[in-house]
Amino acid sequence: MATILIVEDKESMAQMLRATLETEGYQCETASDGNEAVSLIKKEAFDLIISDLKLPGKDGLEVLRAAQEEDASLPVIIMTAFGTIETAVQAIKEGAFDFITKPFDMDHLLVLIRRALEQKRLFRENILLKEERSTKEGLPTIIGSSALMKSLIEKVRKVAKTRSTVLLLGESGTGKELFARALHHLSPRAEGMFVPVNCAAIPRELLESELFGHEKGAFTGASSRRLGKFELAHGGTLFLDEVAELELSLQAKLLRVLQDHCIERVGGTKLIQVDVRVIAASNTDLRKAVREGRFREDLYYRLNVFPIEIPPLRERKEDIPLLVEFFIDRFSKEMKTEKKRLTDEAMKLLMEYDWKGNVRELENTIERAMILADGNWIEPRHISLISPDTDTCLEALPMEGPLEETTKAALKIAESLRIKRALERSRWNKTRAAEELQISYKTLLTKIKEYGLE
Repeated sequence: MATILIVEDKESMAQMLRATLETEGYQCETASDGNEAVSLIKKEAFDLIISDLKLPGKDGLEVLRAAQEEDASLPVIIMTAFGTIETAVQAIKEGAFDFITKPFDMDHLLVLIRRALEQKRLFRENILLKEERSTKEGLPTIIGSSALMKSLIEKVRKVAKTRSTVLLLGESGTGKELFARALHHLSPRAEGMFVPVNCAAIPRELLESELFGHEKGAFTGASSRRLGKFELAHGGTLFLDEVAELELSLQAKLLRVLQDHCIERVGGTKLIQVDVRVIAASNTDLRKAVREGRFREDLYYRLNVFPIEIPPLRERKEDIPLLVEFFIDRFSKEMKTEKKRLTDEAMKLLMEYDWKGNVRELENTIERAMILADGNWIEPRHISLISPDTDTCLEALPMEGPLEETTKAALKIAESLRIKRALERSRWNKTRAAEELQISYKTLLTKIKEYGLE
């Protein structure tokens, strides 16, 4: 529900606007002069401001400038008398959404309000698009006909309709984000934003700002205000992947958001109301983390309202042929090649493999095979399975076909083993592991994902 600030010095006009807008379902606050309006803008969060141009104290232009300084996406509609239209045009040049001349038709104002709120939504959506975050994608496709998957899909359909917090549990590569997207698209919040945050992929010193945003000057380098993911997800869904990676101080702040539905930007003092459904995910045992003091018990129970455990691929191998067919269809379209098929021997190889990287590892395997196979058939020699276990490395090497393929597979196995050793030595501290390997943090995350090393 959008919150609107009405700035009007004539009490009868202000009350009429408030009554009309509240009837339309908006929440409203009023200010009788420009100074009061600027004070409210600094203390509270609004979705839209409707301000008269002529006001006691600060005028409508000063209210507009204060709003823009507070939030660049905050739309302002200026009300003006006929004789001050030139000044209203000046307000448009300075960034006002639009102006309306008194006396005005209320239906016209309501249309302007809807357009302004839509512009604000698109502004925030574009922030996510620029960051290559997910916004509006098609309904996620969950592949599987096994009894385990059918039961899981039914749980998703039931809980999606509620406001309950969901905790997705499962090994890396099982498709937790895919299930989170499905929960969002099947929910009443489907028209809102789906905002994913990988808590392990963002350096810890930046994660608080990423989640809650920051004010200008909050820390070195904070040259302007930045909206956090909670604000961008307002009215939609926030997906916190690898939530166990949150530091205890951030866990306390997340607990507060879940309890009070408000956030505070880094360096700010204003409480900002947010309407966000949180879906969390973890590939580690959170109960063990609670016992070891690494995860708050009260936060665990807040997140664990409706737990969903996603089974590893090795426990639902009957779904492998369906997944293979899906990936081949997708990569055929992406690569603009004819659809390929697997020989019986190649499918047997996939069915017998342990899939420590789960569906993600299978996806990567099929993509590599599509690239290596020149004809219409994918054979065992096109499938390079990477095992992190030294004893089974040789079995994963393709012993047929060109020597170059065997060499490439051996290099990948060696690389995955080297990365795994570095992660184990650093106790899975990715920053230290990246330093040991002399690669960037981002490259390490890409390699971990590629090899299913979580």
